[in-house]
Amino acid sequence: MDTKRQKIMLVDDNTANLTMGKNMLKEAYEVYPVPSAAKLFDLMEHVTPALILLDVMMPEMDGYEAIQKLKSDERFADIPVIFLTSMNDENSELEGLSLGAIDYVIKPFSAPLLLKRIENHLLIVSQKAELKHYNDNLQAMVAEKTAQVFDLQNAVLSTLAEMVEFRDNMTGGHVTRTRKYLEVLVDKMLEEKIYHEEVLTWNLDFFLQSAQLHDVGKIAISDAILNKPGRLEPDEFDEMKKHVLFGVEAINKIAAKTTEHSYLHHAAIFAGTHHEKWDGTGYPNGLKGYEIPLEGRLMAIADVFDALISKRPYKPPMPVETAINIIVEGSGAHFDESLVGIFLKVTDQFAEISRLAD
Repeated sequence: MDTKRQKIMLVDDNTANLTMGKNMLKEAYEVYPVPSAAKLFDLMEHVTPALILLDVMMPEMDGYEAIQKLKSDERFADIPVIFLTSMNDENSELEGLSLGAIDYVIKPFSAPLLLKRIENHLLIVSQKAELKHYNDNLQAMVAEKTAQVFDLQNAVLSTLAEMVEFRDNMTGGHVTRTRKYLEVLVDKMLEEKIYHEEVLTWNLDFFLQSAQLHDVGKIAISDAILNKPGRLEPDEFDEMKKHVLFGVEAINKIAAKTTEHSYLHHAAIFAGTHHEKWDGTGYPNGLKGYEIPLEGRLMAIADVFDALISKRPYKPPMPVETAINIIVEGSGAHFDESLVGIFLKVTDQFAEISRLAD
């Protein structure tokens, strides 16, 4: 027998009906003739059918009792049941359908009609199973697609950041390190419940990846200024400060050309506010205290710390201990005091990350 064919259980206390029914169905299905409801449940401990044809009028346990037992057992509850009956009245049919039967076939039945009804109901079951499988896997499919988009967006951001670092060749690794500093700060903020309510509203994947673009505006600064071997003149420094505005402008142009720009939300804030100072003496807008977005206040610490420990055209790298002291001295002036408190609890991790600059 072809075991790949779907299994049908035909339950009837009449031997002639079992024989006739099996002969009608055997070419299309693997048929199990069952002489009673009790035998049905014994057999179903070993064989699971695709569909059950169930006689209504049987001794000991009739079809109504049998379907109630089937539907109360989670192993069998989803197996479709078609009632077979010689009764042709609405009340009997309504009772069977209310108990969970999917159809009624009046005996004596014709082979073509019975086969077509079985075929239709099994098709519905198959379609429901496919839909359930699709729904069960939809979340995974969405997650996979989201991951692909995220990877693409991150690749674009990384490429832009690398272009900046390629031009500003004395600050290689700055983007990677500042992102790692931010991650350490945010983790500790959540642990210490500092600004945690705001942080919990962020998509931290987007937040950390967007940080790569905080200096993207440097791509519009001339090489003569960007790589000048010495301190900048006031007019040169004024030009350098424009990288903040150039960065925001570039990010906004990207955002304007896409319907999904939430990924860049933090990027524009990082680019536009990481040089603002807590006491209002920063640039480009002289924002003060909580006027400075939290992203900018965080990046200020990460950016300054990394600038201090890195070799620049105008200075050698400072020791980590010196950089830590400078951050602490800037608490309440350059930096948010609460964030400096967080920084002091993760200086060992900052020191470890700083070794990437070597």
